[in-house]
Amino acid sequence: MSTYAIGDIQGCLGPLKQLLDQVNFDPAEDRLWIAGDLINRGPSSQETLRFLYQMRDRLTVVLGNHDLHLIAVARGHRAPNNKDTLEDILGHEEHPEWIEWLRYMPLLHHDPQLNFVMTHAGIPPQWHLERAKAHAREVEAVLQSSQLDDFLAHMYGNEPSQWKNKLYGMDRLRMITNYFTRMRFCTADGELDLSNKGDAGSHPPGFAPWFAHPKHKCRNERILFGHWAALEGKADAPNVFALDTGCVWGGSLTAIRLEDQKTFRCDCSLLKNL
Repeated sequence: MSTYAIGDIQGCLGPLKQLLDQVNFDPAEDRLWIAGDLINRGPSSQETLRFLYQMRDRLTVVLGNHDLHLIAVARGHRAPNNKDTLEDILGHEEHPEWIEWLRYMPLLHHDPQLNFVMTHAGIPPQWHLERAKAHAREVEAVLQSSQLDDFLAHMYGNEPSQWKNKLYGMDRLRMITNYFTRMRFCTADGELDLSNKGDAGSHPPGFAPWFAHPKHKCRNERILFGHWAALEGKADAPNVFALDTGCVWGGSLTAIRLEDQKTFRCDCSLLKNL
């Protein structure tokens, strides 16, 4: 049995199937971890979500910003924007079942036996692992509760931009969500810059990639994350594995076999023409 972790699929079913074939993925034996953003922007969002839902017993998924956006759109809290590719999902008769499945997915997954942690965007430098897990559970509990719609109605926004323990209510939940699903650059004490989507060297003064801070409290944890295609799969820090290699933008879809950290890639350059 092997466990493979892959980055953002974003509705690119063809490359996903090619990559699974490349690693000889056996759904009866192997497991697949996905670092969020299962759908949106790619050519086959509905087919991708249906495919993954059908193999859900072999999946470990953490929620990404696009997955949360789908839930919000499906429940009427946000209109799709002109870049979204969600219409086929929302028009399918089974989509309520898929949405219900997604809302029970975590923001953070930790497997002590494999010694890996996975989130969509990362873990801010001021949190050690146990604190990160506790804060992830705060949002997960709301997503799975009768407060879901209230949360989705207030989920969007860039403020507050810095964590404080005294944060409460929707500001607290939004801050946690932005860390786990939207973060790229931050200061050493966790102030976010959510406007910059460039490569690791494009940060403003005082900011750095979240994983680059030398006193990051999770520096000894092995962290898998997606979200940041501009890194091209290269995070210049020990124990950090960047899995988003820009599949939907014509880059590649990447998998890492967790048992030996061997990397596999499927070329997605043909997607540029779709």
